[in-house]
Amino acid sequence: MRKPNLIVFLTDQQRADTIVCDGSGKVHVPNLCKLASESVIFERAYVTQPLCVPSRASLLTGMWPHQTGCTRNGIPLDPRLRTVAELIGDDDYHPAYMGKWQLGDETKRQRGFRDWISTEGVSDYSGFLSSKGYTPDKPNGSFSERLISQLSLDISKPRFLEEHACEFIEKHRRDPFVLFVSFVEPHSPYNGPLNLEHALEDVELDATAVAPANDNVPLRYKLMREWQQAEAVLDRKRLPNLFFFGVTPDEYRAMKQRYLGLVTMVDRSVGGILSCLERVELLDETMVVHTSDHGDMLGAHHLFGKEVMFEEAVRVPYLVRLPRQRQSLRVPQPVSHIDFLPTLLDLLGKPKPNECAGNSFAPLLHGESMPPGNVFMEWSPNRFKVMKGTKLAPRRTIKRAMNESTRAVISSAGWKLCLRDQDLNELYNLQADPFEAHNLYYRREYRAIIEQGRRDILSWQRTTGDALKL
Repeated sequence: MRKPNLIVFLTDQQRADTIVCDGSGKVHVPNLCKLASESVIFERAYVTQPLCVPSRASLLTGMWPHQTGCTRNGIPLDPRLRTVAELIGDDDYHPAYMGKWQLGDETKRQRGFRDWISTEGVSDYSGFLSSKGYTPDKPNGSFSERLISQLSLDISKPRFLEEHACEFIEKHRRDPFVLFVSFVEPHSPYNGPLNLEHALEDVELDATAVAPANDNVPLRYKLMREWQQAEAVLDRKRLPNLFFFGVTPDEYRAMKQRYLGLVTMVDRSVGGILSCLERVELLDETMVVHTSDHGDMLGAHHLFGKEVMFEEAVRVPYLVRLPRQRQSLRVPQPVSHIDFLPTLLDLLGKPKPNECAGNSFAPLLHGESMPPGNVFMEWSPNRFKVMKGTKLAPRRTIKRAMNESTRAVISSAGWKLCLRDQDLNELYNLQADPFEAHNLYYRREYRAIIEQGRRDILSWQRTTGDALKL
């Protein structure tokens, strides 16, 4: 019997609510909706840390950021840590990685992957653009994000990855394979060839994007908000459109319109790759997974990007289609990306390695029940910019907030507790307050819930070797 193939679609900065398949057409993702109609849909999937490198390292190693050492961007993954291609340990499988890597050298074949297509910096994609007559606009011979965002759909990164993925599938149609297709979209800059794909009047904003800013949040978040809005004011003069940050709800809506266009770009290439699978009669021999490394605030709480513990940044889409699956199955209980790798290995018939911190949730994929558990997340200091001359707090207090670390737990009952070593703590009742508009941490009547959450976090820290003092 042929061993099953595995394709993982990994996007960058895609929110959980961008795969809306209720017939409303709010987000134009027909191919992802078709995939969802035949997949297990994890409705509450959470990343380990809302930042690219820490999250990607967790996905590929099965370890927490504080275990991999990849606690911020710009840190290459330790070569001693094994990734999925090495952990499979099966020469029958042909593993390939295409697209954004961000865990070290982008251009060289990495960590057990036999095929490698690079798209970032001086890469296979930049060589492709040069062959089409485009001139690099960066001193190192690569192309800027802004230039790439202005290219037509037929030479976009998603289309480039689609073509290479289809070539790989055709070439290895008789071999079991593992293929990661890693899109940089819909990461900012919010700009692309499908900017007008969604009607502006149909773009809905989050409730906290149109409500007054809430000041009962960590100082680091308020500093982010202030700096982003100051940058947006400057960008109004120096850019044709706001590609990164905004200030007003109208600006938020226009930026989200373009963001959704980037989501649709990815959807079209996902559809193209799935069509290639179908054409070579491998769709029913292949497991297909779609997820993202983190979400995007898109104006919620008057913030953009990630780096915060709000739902818009930490929740991601998560679809798993098993071979020959024809119906969807929704899983409402919270799950963590820490279980991503053990689950994939389990589905491939491989044992869980000792270094993997999570566990397989394969039973959920087969319609069986598993007791819901706590989901943990973390944050460690990252590069951080503050508006010059800020008056939000004394300099020493600002420095502490910039270097804060967070440990968070989400209980199966829907309580989210965020404990920090150098900033404001938070408690939200996600069932009653899904928009996280009311921080309950400093209200006496919630002491018992807070203490239970604190015990859970401390127990998790002991189990995973996390030395942070909260």
